[in-house]
Order: sequence, then C-alpha cells, then structure tokens
Amino acid sequence: MSTEELLHQPLTRVIELDIEGMTCASCVGRVERKLGKLEGVQAAVNLPLESAQVTVPEGISDQQIVDTVNATGYKARLKTAPLPHGHEADRISDSEEHGHDAATTADGRHDHMSHGGTAAQLRPRLILAAIFSIPIFLISMFPMFQFPQWGWVVGTLALPVVTWSAWPFHRAAAINARHFASTMDTLVSIGVIAAYLFSAVMLATDPSMTAHPGMGGHAELYFEVAAVVTTFLLLGRYLEANAKAKAGDALKALLSLGAKDAAVIRNGAEIKIPADQLVAGDVFVVRPGEKVATDGYVVEGRSAIDASLITGESLPVDVDVDDTVTGATINTSGRLLVKATRVGSDTTLAQMGRLVSQAQSGKAPIARLADRISAVFVPIVLGLAVVTFVLWLLLAGDVQGAFTAAVAVLVIACPCALGLATPVGLLTGTGRGAQLGILIKGPQVLEDTRTVDTILLDKTGTVTNGKLAVARTLALGALNDTEVLRLAGSVEAASEHPIAHAIAAAATAGPGIDAVTGFDSAPGGGVRGIVKGHMVVAGRAGWLEENGIDITDAHQEVLRREQESGATAIWVAVDRTVAGIISLEDTIKDGSAEAITRFKSLGLRPILLTGDNAAVASQVAAAVGIAPEDVFADVLPQGKVEAVKRLQAAGATVAMAGDGVNDAAALAQADLGVAMGSGTDVAIEAADLTVMGNDLGQVATAIELSRKTLATIKTNLFWAFFYNAIGIPIAALGLLNPMIAGAAMAASSVLVVANSLRLRRFGR
Repeated sequence: MSTEELLHQPLTRVIELDIEGMTCASCVGRVERKLGKLEGVQAAVNLPLESAQVTVPEGISDQQIVDTVNATGYKARLKTAPLPHGHEADRISDSEEHGHDAATTADGRHDHMSHGGTAAQLRPRLILAAIFSIPIFLISMFPMFQFPQWGWVVGTLALPVVTWSAWPFHRAAAINARHFASTMDTLVSIGVIAAYLFSAVMLATDPSMTAHPGMGGHAELYFEVAAVVTTFLLLGRYLEANAKAKAGDALKALLSLGAKDAAVIRNGAEIKIPADQLVAGDVFVVRPGEKVATDGYVVEGRSAIDASLITGESLPVDVDVDDTVTGATINTSGRLLVKATRVGSDTTLAQMGRLVSQAQSGKAPIARLADRISAVFVPIVLGLAVVTFVLWLLLAGDVQGAFTAAVAVLVIACPCALGLATPVGLLTGTGRGAQLGILIKGPQVLEDTRTVDTILLDKTGTVTNGKLAVARTLALGALNDTEVLRLAGSVEAASEHPIAHAIAAAATAGPGIDAVTGFDSAPGGGVRGIVKGHMVVAGRAGWLEENGIDITDAHQEVLRREQESGATAIWVAVDRTVAGIISLEDTIKDGSAEAITRFKSLGLRPILLTGDNAAVASQVAAAVGIAPEDVFADVLPQGKVEAVKRLQAAGATVAMAGDGVNDAAALAQADLGVAMGSGTDVAIEAADLTVMGNDLGQVATAIELSRKTLATIKTNLFWAFFYNAIGIPIAALGLLNPMIAGAAMAASSVLVVANSLRLRRFGR
C-alpha cells in the first residue's frame, strides 16, 4: 500500500459489546450481518462469551452500533472497563439494587437468559420441569399408572412445563419472529407448542379417549413429548452453562491474581492502601510470602520471586537491587522495597488479561464455515419439517406418524452444538494457555501454528541467557589460574560494565576478592587498580598497550584460539606483565536443547539467527542440536527481516522467536511471531504468541497447545455436523421419538463443551 493510500485510510476504533439474548450460531450470524451492513463496520460475535468486538470507522457512533444490535432483537450495551480486583461484587450488588435481576431489566424488554442463562437462573425452571415431567411420562407411557380421565391431569401438569419452564425458548423465538428471523429456539418453541396444542385439541374433541384406564388414547396424545423434550433441553442448557463457566475459569483466575492492597512508603511512613491506588513512582514494601502489588523494580533488598502464576515456570527467580519484578508474583524469602513503574491497566497482568480476552472474543477462520451454514440452517429445517409432515400424510395417510416425524425433525436439528463448537474450544484453550504463561493473540494464530514448518530462533536471550559468564581462566605467567581470577575480579568489582560484573561474580563465588585502590577505567577499554600492592590491568589489547604492557605473539595465538571457540577474551596483566586471559561465554539456557528436540518432533526445522560471529553461533548451535547449515550468523537487525523473507521466498512457512527491540520487525514479518515475555513490549506487540517466561521450551508448549486447541475445535465441528447430518434423515423417516431427539440434541451440546474442557488438562 502506498503512502498516499495509507494517508487516506479511514480512522477506526475497536469497541466491545455485551450482547444478551443470543442462543445459537444463527443469532451470531444475524448480528454480524446486521452490523456488517453499516459501511466500514466489521464485527466478530462470540456466543459463549455473549460479546462482540466491533471495528467502527469515523462517522458512526457507539450508540448507532448499540441501536443496530437492539434493532436485531437482542440487547446490547458497551462493555464496561474492568474494575480493579475485589470490586466485582460491587458491580453485582449495584445491578441488583437497581432491579436488574435474572428475570427482567428495568425496561422490561429483556431478561438475562442469553444462551439459556446462567446455571442458577435455569435451575428453578429445570426443577419444576423435572418434577412434573416424571408423573406425566409414567402416566402417559404405562397403563398401570393410568386412571379415569388421566389425559386431563397430564395436560394440566404439562401446562406449566411448556409455558413457564420453556419460557426462555418461547421468548427468544418471539423476539426473532418479530424481526422475521429464526433460530434454534424457533425450532424448540414450535416443536413443544405443536406437541402440546395438538394433544389438547385431540383431547378436547374426543374426551372419551382417556375416560378409562388402559385405553389407547395415549397414542394420539403428546403431552409427555412436550414436557420431556422441554426438560431434556433445559437439562442440556443447565449442564452447558456449568461447563462454559468452567471454560472461562482460567481467565477469571488470571484476572483475580493481583494483590488487593499494598504497604506503601509515603512521607517516610509505611501505610496500607488498596493496590489499585498505587501510582507510578510509589515505593512499597513486599514481605516474605506477600504478592508484589504492581510492576516495578527493586530499590532495596534481595529475595527470590515465585513467578509461576504469571510465567508458568516453577522455579523461583533471584532478584536484587535494580531487578524488575512483576505484579501478582510472590516474594518467597527476603524483604523487598519496590518502586512502582506500571500501575492499573498498564501492568503485565492487565495486559495479559486483555490479550486473552481479545483472543477469546475473536473468530477463527474455521468458524466462518459454521456461521455460513447456520445462517440458512434453521429456515431449511423448518421447511424440512413441513415437507416431512406432508409426505407422511400423502404416502402413509398417518396423521400421528406425520406429526411425530415432523416434531422429531424440529427438535433433533437444533444447531446449538454447531454454535458452541469453535468459541468454547477457543475459550478453554486460551484460558489454559494463560495458566501456563502462554498468550495467544487471536484465533488466526491457531491456523498459523498448523502450517509452520520452520522456526527461526534469535540466539541472545532466547536460546542463551544473554548474560556473559566466566568460562575459564588461562594463566600465562608466574601466577596460577586462581590468583589471576582473584586479582582480576578484585579490580573489576569496582566497574559497572557487564563483563566486569561477570568476572567479579566468578571471583566472588570462587577465590574471593580483595580491596582495590587507585581504581581507573576507560569506557570500552578496561580497568586498572592496585590490589594488595600489585598493579592489576584488565581489558582489551589496546588498553594494555596504553599502560605499557607488551603482548607477545605466543600470547596473541592463545587469544585467537579462545576467540575462535566462541569466547569473549579479556587480558589480565599484573605489575606490567601479561598474567593470563579470562574467557567469557554467553551461557545456554537450561532446557534449550530439549526444546530444539521438541521442535523437530513437531515437524519444525530450527534455525539459529544471531548477530554474533560464526564461531560463537556454531558453538551454540552444536550445543543445542541445530545443524551447522541451519546457522545464520553476523546478521544485523534489518538482516533478520531479510532472513525471514528469504526463507518465505523459498517456500517455508516461518515462525520466529525473539525477545528484543531488534527482533520486532522480524516477528512481524514472520508467518508466526513468538515473543519471549522477558523481552520488550515492542517485541510482544509485534508477535502472535507470547510466552511470559524465559524458557524456550514454553515456545514448543505454545505451539503444541495451539495445535491441540485447533484439533479440538475441528473435532467439535465434525461431531456437530455429523450429528445433524445423521439425525435429521432418521427423524424424517419416523425412526426417532421426539423425546429421544430432545435428549440427543441436549447431549450433543454438552458433549461439545465437555470435549473442549479436556484442554484444561493440557500439560498436566
């Protein structure tokens, strides 16, 4: 797209809606089509979350979007911003105080029975239906329970079942009928009403049919069909509501992880305040066992932080002064003072919640097929029911048989399972991912993980730790290795350079360090100082020459060999004589080699990408199991994008894993971008998948979970399609009792949700 075209692109915004009253995939399709008729508007409607994400251009107000949905027969409202943790109960109680109970809103137009309502709302309707349906079924089907005029008793018992208990179906069907539309509720409502009214008319026109026990009147009466079908469908929705609540538990648990209060230092005193009142710059106390109240960095203290709830990694991470910490992680040992850097909606936890919520609200491409079918499915089924009734009358002349077959077609064909197949699978998969520290940005990602065959791995910070550590000390003079490391570590301890930190840390952990005087340093050159009367100089060759120290050819050969092995080598001289060389290497992360093996088992070709020289890159590749020909070394940041493009041009579908600013462009260019959560915000923003931990194995887990989620969705869709494809012909042939059809329809929805819930056990 040209710059001119970009400049003339209309500005858009994304709004989120809560939508009440949707019951099946047909409802979803109708809302999306209605919103799509507004110029420039795109909508993705999610059935189990009862929500929609709408892209709105300039010139169209939020109220127009809400009014459009309301005009379709549903109840929409703008989704309110998430309240701070602990305030959810306030929202619920406020709603109850203002009369917005489970039955009706203030305007009386719409109850909260969207997709059947919550389990608590459905329970009383189900209980009444079950209590009345049992005697209805026994009296109607077994002569031993019949008595004179039993038909009138059964009809009376069935009346509250087909009216009050079945009210959610009738109400939704009526709303849709006013807009000349139909959904699965239309099929259920027509089937139940037809069964009851047909029976009532038959009984009224011939009262004698049940005048005596054991008479055959029950063959023409379908009161038990109307009652039992209603009971089965309510039971299905009740179980479905419970299962869907479990599917969303992971996200709810994630959003509830945050600390409720914080001990903040203000005006020199420690005071307790709600965590949501923290502001950037506040310094707060985190004692052992407490949660970190918000994102920040340590200004005092040392401890180990359990970040498993955020990153999915089980081992605590040591933190010291200047190390960053994440809100909702747990301080396991020492007392810390932390300075807040990000609060409220800017925290890592809040960002995770937004990413997961957005992913769950999106729509996978595979779901579009179900939407297109469901858009015409219900009208076709209504037509099939009429055709079934007419053909039975014409070919068999059997009114009862015709009626039974037509009602069975209506009941068995409800496309509820079809509407749940994709979103419930996505809801459960992304929720489980959040528990494992894996954030899937959107449904399209699931499709992308299926096709990738190559994964580019940035070396520093992804395969390796990104921190130099002393690999070996080589003495070249009169002093031994231990003495060289002790003297170098002593003088380096006074420097802030990362290499100096690594040498000082190795000396501290080994022979120890001594006091230094007369310290001096040259940026990028080295350090010098006096340790126990000895002049110690450490750094590059040029720095040693500046200090009058000669380096022989034999010494240079040792340095060359060290550098060829992939090490960063530092000279150490004592009293103006070369004493040794300290070699440092970037350490490979624990688990990187195992992760590479897992990538290969997933059918991915791992390629190492780094700006380091070929010697360093080859050494790391060999250590983790990457083939020599799959190493791209000396690659500049812009070269990373070119590497991705070159592989794509060769026919590869490329995933890219990285953690730095210089990886962002390559992450965006790749077919699947994977950001390591220890990296930068810009890398995470550019990626499709984010793993919140530092372990490369989590990248493999993320791909495995994405593929498993996609496979679950496909299984759900198969069974939903297969169920209707087989059930409708059987019902039309009169081989399926409407009561069995109702039980089967309810079971199909529950099975689809139960299959999705298996994802909650992924990785356990």
